[in-house]
Amino acid sequence: MLNYGHYNNASGKATKGREKARDTTIKFSRGYTMHQLSGQDAMFIHTEAAGIPQHISSLGIYDQSSADGGLVRFKQIIELISARAPLSPIFTRQLQRVPWGLDQPWWEEVEDPDVERHIHHMALPKPGDWRQLCILAARIHSRPLDMEKPLWEMYVIEGLDNVPGLPENCFAVLLKVHHAAMDGATGARLLPLLHDLSPTVEDIPVPDTEHESMLTRSDILKKAAANNLRKPLKTAKLVGNLVPAWQRIRRGRKENDFRSLDDKQRTRFQGKLSPHRVVDSVNFDFAELRSIKQHCEGATINDVMLCIVSGALRHYLSAKGELPEKTLVGGCPIDVRSAAEQNSGGNMVGFMTVSLCSTIADPMERLTHIQQASLESKAYANALGPRVAVDVTDVLHGGVLQLALRAASSTGLSEAAVIFNTVITNVPGPREQLYFCGARLVNGMNFGPLLPNVGLFHIVYSSVQNKRGIIALSFTACRDMMPDPDFYRECIQRAYDELRESALASTAEPA
Repeated sequence: MLNYGHYNNASGKATKGREKARDTTIKFSRGYTMHQLSGQDAMFIHTEAAGIPQHISSLGIYDQSSADGGLVRFKQIIELISARAPLSPIFTRQLQRVPWGLDQPWWEEVEDPDVERHIHHMALPKPGDWRQLCILAARIHSRPLDMEKPLWEMYVIEGLDNVPGLPENCFAVLLKVHHAAMDGATGARLLPLLHDLSPTVEDIPVPDTEHESMLTRSDILKKAAANNLRKPLKTAKLVGNLVPAWQRIRRGRKENDFRSLDDKQRTRFQGKLSPHRVVDSVNFDFAELRSIKQHCEGATINDVMLCIVSGALRHYLSAKGELPEKTLVGGCPIDVRSAAEQNSGGNMVGFMTVSLCSTIADPMERLTHIQQASLESKAYANALGPRVAVDVTDVLHGGVLQLALRAASSTGLSEAAVIFNTVITNVPGPREQLYFCGARLVNGMNFGPLLPNVGLFHIVYSSVQNKRGIIALSFTACRDMMPDPDFYRECIQRAYDELRESALASTAEPA
């Protein structure tokens, strides 16, 4: 998943005793290097099923008036991506599965990858408005990636002729990357590789690499045998770590460091997912959000965004007569990389559940309670151990996990238990104005993968757009569960407006 709240772990500190980054690289005698997927990376491969593709999408909107001649040609985009694709393994490697599912898959380098096969060109029909863009983006995001090629696609979309607030002659670029290849932290490092800090397209040197013959089945099976022999020891170590974790949680509950969130409510976003998606996004001024949080002692920007999501869900579900009497719960991924692992690729995320305090109508009162709930959730995640999710997936057998997930899906077990009502993840974006082929980035949105029994996914994305600090709240939902995404967008805006007005009212009150 994506990273939440810019934390290295739940306590905000680098994980001690794990300073050495994981090495999943194997160098064979003939000089060919391959990288094996971690258990968490592979989980997104195993979770991939009909109607539940596991990729991330990012859509940027660009004003080409800043480009040379005021125009960006499709050929220029292909040339740029072709030149910079070797800078990231995301563009140059594909899956190599282990026979009979005996071990996690491997990343295999592709010599001279055909970039043009991955880049598509299309245009919106007239009038070319925002809703049309969202519909097209949702359709693109709904389709799974070709698992036999490098796991990415790019779509260049023209015809944005009737979008309020956008300059004339804008175009959009939608990039899809499989979640097995990256999480939010990895994606944050990918974006600058494809952009420049000025309209001038820089010539970035690419290091020389050598490719030799493909890895043989025998090589892969030998490594699989060695990995499986080590799994009992890894499992025993994990169990040994879970015992003190359980003791810390028991002690934390006794001392009221955190409360139980066991009684989770079922909403329309819990159930079997259709293969169809809806997407949309709302932009907020970063300075205004910072001003709001200052009216609640100890609150963070993340707390403010959780409050907005909570308010939006209150309005949306209330309008349908479906608001639960007890609070909704959000699932928030957290980046658990240590200081030494900050440049590592793939996925290294934990999860924490946060009460959204959705039973509280007053926005500022709700924010106050969410701020406290966030502290409790971080304390719980720290007591459990922020890397438990990573460690558990490392000991699970890939083939067994895939069969279990498919069995749970086919029998309905995946919809039996409610883990959380929605995902809310925070993705750090660029802090400088970016340009793509000379065109200035002026807007954007991000879409995440839905999970079994969780049909609503939010991404909080901070960036500089059109030389202004922006936080975009984007959402992806199952179309059957949310047939009216424009109404949910209105609910998000309403929740923000109410919170801002409540904060201003608290300022006006006499001391």
